[in-house]
Amino acid sequence: MYRYQILIEYVGTSFVGWQIQKKGKSIQKTVQEILSKLLKEKIILYGAGRTDARVHALEQSAHFDVRKKIRNIDKTIKSLNFFLNDKMISIIKIKKKAKHFHARHSAKERIYLYLIQNRLSPSTLNKDREWHIRKKLDVKLIKKGVKKLIGTHDFSTFRASNCSAKSAVRTINEIIVSKSKNCIKLKFKSKSFLKNQVRSMVGCLKYLGENKWNLKKFEDVIIKKDRTKVAPPAPAYGLYLEKIIY
Repeated sequence: MYRYQILIEYVGTSFVGWQIQKKGKSIQKTVQEILSKLLKEKIILYGAGRTDARVHALEQSAHFDVRKKIRNIDKTIKSLNFFLNDKMISIIKIKKKAKHFHARHSAKERIYLYLIQNRLSPSTLNKDREWHIRKKLDVKLIKKGVKKLIGTHDFSTFRASNCSAKSAVRTINEIIVSKSKNCIKLKFKSKSFLKNQVRSMVGCLKYLGENKWNLKKFEDVIIKKDRTKVAPPAPAYGLYLEKIIY
Protein backbone atom coordinates (compact mmCIF):
# COMPACT_ATOMS: atom_id res chain seq x y z
CA MET A 1 0.00 0.00 0.00
CA TYR A 2 1.10 3.54 -0.77
CA ARG A 3 0.02 6.63 1.19
CA TYR A 4 -0.58 10.02 -0.39
CA GLN A 5 -1.43 13.45 0.94
CA ILE A 6 -3.86 15.49 -1.14
CA LEU A 7 -4.35 19.27 -0.84
CA ILE A 8 -7.81 20.51 -1.78
CA GLU A 9 -9.28 23.95 -2.40
CA TYR A 10 -13.04 24.34 -2.42
CA VAL A 11 -16.01 26.67 -2.18
CA GLY A 12 -18.26 25.15 0.46
CA THR A 13 -21.43 27.05 -0.40
CA SER A 14 -23.36 24.15 -1.91
CA PHE A 15 -21.97 21.39 0.34
CA VAL A 16 -23.06 20.01 3.72
CA GLY A 17 -19.44 20.22 4.83
CA TRP A 18 -16.31 18.13 4.48
CA GLN A 19 -17.57 14.96 6.16
CA ILE A 20 -19.86 12.39 4.55
CA GLN A 21 -23.42 12.64 5.91
CA LYS A 22 -26.64 10.72 5.38
CA LYS A 23 -28.18 13.58 3.40
CA GLY A 24 -26.60 16.13 1.10
CA LYS A 25 -23.33 16.19 -0.84
CA SER A 26 -20.03 16.48 1.01
CA ILE A 27 -16.53 17.38 -0.19
CA GLN A 28 -15.14 14.09 1.14
CA LYS A 29 -17.62 11.92 -0.75
CA THR A 30 -17.35 13.95 -3.97
CA VAL A 31 -13.53 13.70 -4.12
CA GLN A 32 -13.51 10.06 -2.95
CA GLU A 33 -15.82 8.94 -5.73
CA ILE A 34 -13.73 10.57 -8.48
CA LEU A 35 -10.47 9.28 -6.97
CA SER A 36 -11.90 5.76 -6.79
CA LYS A 37 -12.91 5.83 -10.46
CA LEU A 38 -9.55 7.17 -11.64
CA LEU A 39 -7.42 4.84 -9.49
CA LYS A 40 -9.77 1.88 -10.10
CA GLU A 41 -10.11 0.88 -6.45
CA LYS A 42 -12.13 2.03 -3.44
CA ILE A 43 -10.47 5.07 -1.89
CA ILE A 44 -11.20 6.47 1.57
CA LEU A 45 -10.11 10.02 2.36
CA TYR A 46 -9.08 11.07 5.86
CA GLY A 47 -9.29 14.85 6.30
CA ALA A 48 -7.34 17.12 8.63
CA GLY A 49 -10.37 19.18 9.58
CA ARG A 50 -14.14 18.75 9.34
CA THR A 51 -15.30 22.03 7.86
CA ASP A 52 -19.01 22.69 8.35
CA ALA A 53 -21.66 23.40 5.72
CA ARG A 54 -20.87 26.50 3.59
CA VAL A 55 -17.32 26.81 5.01
CA HIS A 56 -14.58 27.10 2.37
CA ALA A 57 -11.00 25.83 2.20
CA LEU A 58 -7.92 27.40 0.67
CA GLU A 59 -5.90 24.28 1.43
CA GLN A 60 -7.67 21.38 3.09
CA SER A 61 -5.32 18.46 3.71
CA ALA A 62 -6.30 14.79 3.52
CA HIS A 63 -4.63 11.44 2.95
CA PHE A 64 -5.54 8.15 1.30
CA ASP A 65 -4.02 4.72 0.75
CA VAL A 66 -3.85 2.97 -2.61
CA ARG A 67 -2.51 -0.44 -3.64
CA LYS A 68 -0.70 0.69 -6.77
CA LYS A 69 1.81 3.53 -6.87
CA ILE A 70 0.59 6.60 -8.77
CA ARG A 71 2.99 6.78 -11.74
CA ASN A 72 2.09 10.22 -13.04
CA ILE A 73 0.90 12.56 -10.28
CA ASP A 74 0.52 15.60 -12.55
CA LYS A 75 -1.72 13.67 -14.93
CA THR A 76 -3.80 12.41 -12.00
CA ILE A 77 -4.26 15.97 -10.69
CA LYS A 78 -5.34 17.19 -14.15
CA SER A 79 -7.81 14.33 -14.46
CA LEU A 80 -9.26 14.96 -11.01
CA ASN A 81 -9.68 18.65 -11.74
CA PHE A 82 -11.39 17.88 -15.05
CA PHE A 83 -14.21 16.24 -13.07
CA LEU A 84 -14.12 18.44 -9.95
CA ASN A 85 -13.61 22.02 -11.10
CA ASP A 86 -17.22 22.55 -12.17
CA LYS A 87 -18.21 21.50 -8.63
CA MET A 88 -16.06 24.35 -7.22
CA ILE A 89 -13.37 21.93 -6.01
CA SER A 90 -9.73 22.02 -7.11
CA ILE A 91 -6.92 19.60 -6.31
CA ILE A 92 -3.79 21.66 -5.64
CA LYS A 93 -1.22 18.97 -4.98
CA ILE A 94 -0.72 15.25 -4.32
CA LYS A 95 2.39 14.11 -2.41
CA LYS A 96 3.66 10.63 -1.60
CA LYS A 97 4.03 10.29 2.19
CA ALA A 98 5.44 7.83 4.71
CA LYS A 99 3.09 5.26 6.26
CA HIS A 100 3.07 7.03 9.64
CA PHE A 101 1.71 10.26 8.15
CA HIS A 102 -1.90 11.01 9.10
CA ALA A 103 -3.68 14.11 7.80
CA ARG A 104 -5.50 14.67 11.08
CA HIS A 105 -3.29 13.22 13.82
CA SER A 106 0.04 14.46 12.41
CA ALA A 107 -1.17 18.07 12.23
CA LYS A 108 0.72 20.51 14.47
CA GLU A 109 -1.39 23.57 13.73
CA ARG A 110 -4.58 24.53 11.92
CA ILE A 111 -5.06 28.01 10.51
CA TYR A 112 -8.52 29.44 9.92
CA LEU A 113 -9.28 32.75 8.22
CA TYR A 114 -12.43 34.81 8.63
CA LEU A 115 -13.31 37.61 6.19
CA ILE A 116 -15.51 40.63 6.94
CA GLN A 117 -16.53 43.27 4.41
CA ASN A 118 -17.10 46.39 6.54
CA ARG A 119 -18.84 48.97 4.35
CA LEU A 120 -22.32 50.20 3.46
CA SER A 121 -22.70 48.09 0.30
CA PRO A 122 -22.20 44.33 0.04
CA SER A 123 -19.68 42.95 -2.43
CA THR A 124 -21.17 41.46 -5.57
CA LEU A 125 -17.93 39.65 -6.45
CA ASN A 126 -17.53 38.08 -3.00
CA LYS A 127 -21.14 37.09 -2.38
CA ASP A 128 -21.26 34.12 0.03
CA ARG A 129 -17.48 34.41 0.52
CA GLU A 130 -17.40 37.02 3.35
CA TRP A 131 -19.59 38.52 6.09
CA HIS A 132 -21.00 41.90 5.13
CA ILE A 133 -21.34 44.25 8.14
CA ARG A 134 -22.61 47.79 7.50
CA LYS A 135 -21.87 49.35 10.88
CA LYS A 136 -18.26 50.52 11.16
CA LEU A 137 -16.28 48.22 13.44
CA ASP A 138 -13.68 49.42 15.94
CA VAL A 139 -10.70 47.34 14.83
CA LYS A 140 -8.51 48.63 17.69
CA LEU A 141 -11.05 47.33 20.21
CA ILE A 142 -11.27 44.00 18.37
CA LYS A 143 -7.47 43.69 18.62
CA LYS A 144 -7.71 44.24 22.38
CA GLY A 145 -10.39 41.58 22.56
CA VAL A 146 -8.42 38.89 20.74
CA LYS A 147 -5.65 39.21 23.35
CA LYS A 148 -8.13 37.76 25.86
CA LEU A 149 -8.52 34.67 23.66
CA ILE A 150 -4.84 33.85 23.05
CA GLY A 151 -3.33 31.11 25.22
CA THR A 152 -4.78 28.03 26.94
CA HIS A 153 -8.36 28.44 28.16
CA ASP A 154 -11.60 26.60 28.72
CA PHE A 155 -13.55 27.67 25.62
CA SER A 156 -16.91 26.20 26.68
CA THR A 157 -18.48 29.59 25.93
CA PHE A 158 -17.75 29.18 22.22
CA ARG A 159 -18.43 25.49 21.60
CA ALA A 160 -21.50 24.23 19.75
CA SER A 161 -24.15 22.48 21.85
CA ASN A 162 -23.57 19.27 19.84
CA CYS A 163 -19.75 19.46 20.04
CA SER A 164 -18.41 15.96 20.78
CA ALA A 165 -14.97 16.99 22.12
CA LYS A 166 -14.23 15.48 25.54
CA SER A 167 -12.63 18.70 26.79
CA ALA A 168 -13.29 22.35 26.00
CA VAL A 169 -9.72 23.32 26.86
CA ARG A 170 -7.82 24.52 23.81
CA THR A 171 -4.69 26.57 23.16
CA ILE A 172 -4.86 29.41 20.66
CA ASN A 173 -1.32 30.15 19.53
CA GLU A 174 -2.00 33.37 17.66
CA ILE A 175 -4.81 35.58 16.34
CA ILE A 176 -3.93 38.17 13.70
CA VAL A 177 -6.36 41.00 12.95
CA SER A 178 -5.70 43.14 9.88
CA LYS A 179 -7.64 45.65 7.80
CA SER A 180 -7.12 46.68 4.18
CA LYS A 181 -9.58 49.28 2.87
CA ASN A 182 -12.93 47.83 3.98
CA CYS A 183 -11.84 44.20 4.37
CA ILE A 184 -11.13 42.95 7.90
CA LYS A 185 -9.26 39.64 8.19
CA LEU A 186 -9.09 37.55 11.35
CA LYS A 187 -6.62 34.67 11.31
CA PHE A 188 -6.76 32.02 14.07
CA LYS A 189 -3.95 29.53 14.75
CA SER A 190 -4.29 26.49 17.02
CA LYS A 191 -3.55 22.78 17.01
CA SER A 192 -7.30 22.13 17.17
CA PHE A 193 -10.60 23.96 17.57
CA LEU A 194 -13.97 23.07 19.05
CA LYS A 195 -17.01 22.81 16.80
CA ASN A 196 -18.18 26.32 15.83
CA GLN A 197 -15.48 27.87 18.04
CA VAL A 198 -14.04 30.26 15.46
CA ARG A 199 -17.43 31.45 14.21
CA SER A 200 -18.66 31.98 17.76
CA MET A 201 -15.55 33.97 18.69
CA VAL A 202 -15.94 36.13 15.58
CA GLY A 203 -19.59 36.79 16.45
CA CYS A 204 -18.57 38.01 19.92
CA LEU A 205 -15.73 40.12 18.51
CA LYS A 206 -18.28 41.75 16.19
CA TYR A 207 -20.36 42.79 19.24
CA LEU A 208 -17.19 44.23 20.73
CA GLY A 209 -16.30 46.06 17.52
CA GLU A 210 -19.82 47.52 17.30
CA ASN A 211 -19.52 48.74 20.92
CA LYS A 212 -22.51 46.63 21.93
CA TRP A 213 -20.12 45.17 24.47
CA ASN A 214 -17.19 46.75 26.28
CA LEU A 215 -13.97 44.85 26.98
CA LYS A 216 -15.12 43.85 30.49
CA LYS A 217 -18.38 42.40 29.16
CA PHE A 218 -16.44 40.48 26.51
CA GLU A 219 -14.11 39.05 29.16
CA ASP A 220 -17.04 38.16 31.47
CA VAL A 221 -18.73 36.21 28.67
CA ILE A 222 -15.55 34.14 28.21
CA ILE A 223 -15.14 33.46 31.93
CA LYS A 224 -18.78 32.49 32.65
CA LYS A 225 -18.77 29.70 30.01
CA ASP A 226 -22.50 30.21 29.38
CA ARG A 227 -23.46 29.78 25.72
CA THR A 228 -26.78 31.55 26.27
CA LYS A 229 -24.88 34.78 26.92
CA VAL A 230 -22.84 34.79 23.70
CA ALA A 231 -23.47 36.72 20.50
CA PRO A 232 -24.88 34.82 17.50
CA PRO A 233 -22.09 33.00 15.62
CA ALA A 234 -20.68 34.58 12.47
CA PRO A 235 -22.06 33.11 9.20
CA ALA A 236 -20.30 30.00 7.91
CA TYR A 237 -19.66 31.47 4.46
CA GLY A 238 -17.07 33.96 5.77
CA LEU A 239 -14.87 31.19 7.17
CA TYR A 240 -11.94 29.51 5.38
CA LEU A 241 -9.66 26.64 6.39
CA GLU A 242 -6.46 28.30 5.24
CA LYS A 243 -3.71 25.78 5.94
CA ILE A 244 -2.65 22.74 7.95
CA ILE A 245 0.87 22.82 9.38
CA TYR A 246 2.75 19.51 9.91
